[in-house]
Amino acid sequence: MEWAEITCFSKLGKGVETISDLTALENKSLLLLMISRIANTLAFQMLTVAVGWQMYSLTQSAFYLGLVGLSEFLPMILLTLVVGHVADRYDRKLIISFSLIIQAIGVFVLAFGSYRGWISKESILLLVFILGAANSFLGAPMQAILPNVVSEAAFPSATALMASASQFAVMIGPGLGGVLYSFGPGLVYTLTASLLVVSGVLMVFVKVRKVQAKPEESKGLKTLFAGISFIKSRPVILGAISLDLFAVLFGGATALLPIYASKILSIGSLGLGLLRSAPAVGAVVMSIYLARYPLKKNVGRTMFISVVVFGLATIVFSLSTSVVISILALIVLGASDVISVVVRSTFVQMETPDSMRGRVSSVNMLFIGTSNQLGEFESGLTASWLGTVPAVLIGGIGTIVVAVLWMKIFPDLLHIDKLKASKSK
Repeated sequence: MEWAEITCFSKLGKGVETISDLTALENKSLLLLMISRIANTLAFQMLTVAVGWQMYSLTQSAFYLGLVGLSEFLPMILLTLVVGHVADRYDRKLIISFSLIIQAIGVFVLAFGSYRGWISKESILLLVFILGAANSFLGAPMQAILPNVVSEAAFPSATALMASASQFAVMIGPGLGGVLYSFGPGLVYTLTASLLVVSGVLMVFVKVRKVQAKPEESKGLKTLFAGISFIKSRPVILGAISLDLFAVLFGGATALLPIYASKILSIGSLGLGLLRSAPAVGAVVMSIYLARYPLKKNVGRTMFISVVVFGLATIVFSLSTSVVISILALIVLGASDVISVVVRSTFVQMETPDSMRGRVSSVNMLFIGTSNQLGEFESGLTASWLGTVPAVLIGGIGTIVVAVLWMKIFPDLLHIDKLKASKSK
C-alpha cells in the first residue's frame, strides 16, 4: 500500500479523512515519527514484561511488584508539569531523542547486569526510577510535536494513525517480550535498548516547522499551574479526569499479572505476555468499532457503564483459574476501558479552549500516570496484605463503587448527551 493512500477514521465522528494531500517532506517525517513511536512503544511493552517477571523471580513478592510501579510514578509526579514547560521552550524532537537515548542506556545496564548475574531487586528499582525520570520527558513533547509535522487539515487523520500504530505495538509487545524472556532477561533488555536507540535516532531526522512560543506561555509558575487552575474551575472536566484516576487506581491488576501467570494459571513468561497483550486486543477491536460507529447519544451514561463493565471484568479475572476465561476477561477489560478513554479524552479536548489544551493535557497525563503507576503500587501493597486474588477482587469492586459515587457527585457528567464544542471558546 502506498503511504499516500492510507486513510483513517477521525475519532470525533467527522467521517473518513485522508492524509494523501501531505507534501513529500511531511509524508517522510510522519513515517519516521510513526516508526519511532512503534519502536519505543514496543520497547516499553517488552520492558514491562521483563522487569515484572524478573522482579517476581528474584523476590516472589507482590509488594516488590508494586514498588516497581511506585518507582515509575515518583519521577513522573515530580517532573510532568516541568516537562510541559520545557517542551514549549526547547526543541521538542531533541527532548524526545535525549529521553529515548537516556532510557536506552538504563536498559543496557539492566541487560549487562542480567548477563553478568549481579542484578538485584534494589538495582532494578533504582534503574526503573531513572527510566521513569527520563520517560517523563517523552510524553508531553511527543503529543505536542505532531502539529508541527503535518498540516492542520491532516492533523486528525495523522493523530488517528499514530494512535493505531501505538495500539499495534501495545498488542504485540507483551507477547514478544514473554517469548524472548524464555531465552533470558538479558536478551529482552538488549533488544529493548536497541529499539529505543533506533527510535531516538529516527526522531533526529523528523522535520518540524518552527513555531514561536506565545509570550503568555513563558511566565513561570503561573503558566506552569494554569492547567490545574482551569480544571478546578470546570467541575465536569474534573469529574471526567478524576473518574479515570480512581477507577484505574483501584481496578488496575496489571502489576499482579506475573503472579497470575506463575502461581494461579501456571502459564510462565510466555503466558504473561499473552495476558498483557489481551487488554490491547480488546482496545484495538473497540477502537475500530468506535471509529466506524462513533457514539452520538448518551455519551456520559455510556462512559459510566463502560467503567462498571471494567470493574466487572476485573472481578471475573480475579476469580478465574481458567486461562481462556482470564484472557477473555482481560479483552473485555481493554475494550471497556477504551470506550471510557475515547469519551473522556474527546470531551475534555472539546470543552477546553485551544489556548489551554496543552497545559490541560499535561495535567491529564499526570492523572493517567498516577492511576497506572500508583495503581500498580496499590495493587502490590494490597496483595502483600490480603493475597493476590482478594486484592484484585477488591479492586474490581472499588472501581464499581467509584463509578456509582461519581454519578452522584458529578450528575452533569452522567447526563451529557452529545459531544460538542464548548461555547466558551
